[in-house]
Amino acid sequence: MAEANDRDILLSVQDLRVYFRGDETLAKAVDGVSFEVRKGETVCIVGESGCGKTVTAMAILGLIPQPPGEIVSGRILFNGRDLLHLREEELRAIRGNHISMVFQEPMTSLNPVFTIGDQIKEAIAVHERLAEKEIEERCIGLLRDVGIPSAGERIRDYPHQLSGGQRQRVMIAMALACNPDLGDRRRAHNRPRCDHTETDSGSLCGAPKQAGDVPSLYFS
Repeated sequence: MAEANDRDILLSVQDLRVYFRGDETLAKAVDGVSFEVRKGETVCIVGESGCGKTVTAMAILGLIPQPPGEIVSGRILFNGRDLLHLREEELRAIRGNHISMVFQEPMTSLNPVFTIGDQIKEAIAVHERLAEKEIEERCIGLLRDVGIPSAGERIRDYPHQLSGGQRQRVMIAMALACNPDLGDRRRAHNRPRCDHTETDSGSLCGAPKQAGDVPSLYFS
């Protein structure tokens, strides 16, 4: 039975330690963090500002700048593979495709010089071989699913033309674009307001129904 349960573990972070070194200082941003996310499960990590939540999330995605950052010890197992031992090109194949992140501040995360459609299309084009028309149709569908009105027209808008809540919805659409295995969401309590609410196992703020089936890791 234990072996069967182990197969349900999607993400396992084990004794993760991430330090940042200065000229004469050492900041232990993450110092011995361990947790698991199982298939179909939502895990919330709650802590005060500066406790290492963002560093943990960035470490999972292989985005810690080294130097000054250093992953001193630990393991990050995703579907049984240790992400800390993968090459950069292997990590790029995982980011957005198998693990996606909804960043905390959409206005600074979205590129102001590209339309929201172009930014949603990018991940799909990188990870999937689809015709341009198919990609655009998926993008329009994603925008509709997260509650963006007139999605066929808004796909050509730039981030500054959307409200703050709409920009958050665009970030969710981007995260769901490739049907990831794991959704990593910063600040769950800042998610956009919805016209309807559902249980945690249902859809996320008007997102596609399958969004609720995506195992999620919330940092708040």
